[in-house]
Amino acid sequence: MKKYLIIGNGVAGTTAAETIRRYDDAGSIIIITDESFPFYSRLRLNEYIGGGINEEKLIIKNEKWHRDHNIDLMLDTRIVDAEPKNKTVLTQDGKNIFYDSLLVATGSHSFVPPIKGSEKKGVFTLRNIKDAENIINYAGIVDDVVIIGGGLLGIEVGYALLKSGKKVLIVEFFPRLLPRQLDDDGAKRLQNIMKDMGFSFKLGVKTEEIAGKDRAERVLLEKGETLPAEMVIISAGVRPNLELAESLQVHCDKGIVVDNHMKTDSVDIYAAGDVAEFGNRLFGIWPAAMNQGKAAGSNMAGADIIYQGTAMSNTLKVAGIDLASAGNIDAENKLESKVFADNRVYKKLVFDNDKIVGCIMLGDKRGFNKIIRAMSEKRNVSHLKDQILSEGFDFEKV
Repeated sequence: MKKYLIIGNGVAGTTAAETIRRYDDAGSIIIITDESFPFYSRLRLNEYIGGGINEEKLIIKNEKWHRDHNIDLMLDTRIVDAEPKNKTVLTQDGKNIFYDSLLVATGSHSFVPPIKGSEKKGVFTLRNIKDAENIINYAGIVDDVVIIGGGLLGIEVGYALLKSGKKVLIVEFFPRLLPRQLDDDGAKRLQNIMKDMGFSFKLGVKTEEIAGKDRAERVLLEKGETLPAEMVIISAGVRPNLELAESLQVHCDKGIVVDNHMKTDSVDIYAAGDVAEFGNRLFGIWPAAMNQGKAAGSNMAGADIIYQGTAMSNTLKVAGIDLASAGNIDAENKLESKVFADNRVYKKLVFDNDKIVGCIMLGDKRGFNKIIRAMSEKRNVSHLKDQILSEGFDFEKV
């Protein structure tokens, strides 16, 4: 009986376990996580903070699901060392666990820039349920919240706190919101909609310090401006969790380097999700983690599945507003594009040699999946360019 060990119970690790079980109904599968909860949705933590859902609703695969699939889930367990030659890992309580195939799916952690005062009480990041609970508990005693970072997570946390009655100000180093997902025009429209909701903004500025005696009281900007801030949430991106890489003797660059089978350069060790680097790239999105988990699980169980990458796309709600973005959004307007815009909707398609290479849909994401398919298949759409963004267009034609 083959022994499969998975470190990390996020989307990559759990998908890999589910995939392994489809190929191998007899093998032993162990998932180890240092968290206290089975697989849950990090994407919905903002809803949890805002009171829209409870803890139970966050859970995607509960403990019963793991039992039903004969998967041994070890919660609150940290791996502290490994001996890849002997194919064992060591838990913090001194237990050695043997494996035939190992998947590292340890995910990522919040990046905290070198901002003076970031260690103060009242300063938070959001990555897991525990972080969310800490934010909920502290938010009850504050009024003024500053979000450092105008990306997806920062906006979503800000929206949750805004709905609970807080004053929320977003500080962003870039001159526009969501610089990876929106161009200038799209970002301005989103900013205007959010301003009407009650958000305030400081864009194109750098945070110098989080000031206060023993807790956050003010945020100082580089040019001397002071912002009231009883609570600060830093949302400045993530970094892979690479603590085990050295003891596992796997090659790392930005993340753990894998080939198109999700294999590392160490025998019978795979990596997937936020921790994995494929094609000199960290993906850091849910669809990529799921696809990589499927590939890793399949290959660990003896199949021959090739991972070819995942289109960089996002489909979500930003402060309750539908947003879908993919590919080259052409923020510098160097390529041909078609745009539709009104007060609540902004849609842009970017073309290169009569093929769609990028897409933004803010406020109306109908047809996005068809657009993504056309992009991935590199279809020639020259005959449809002037029609795609028109009202009532049949996206089956794309």
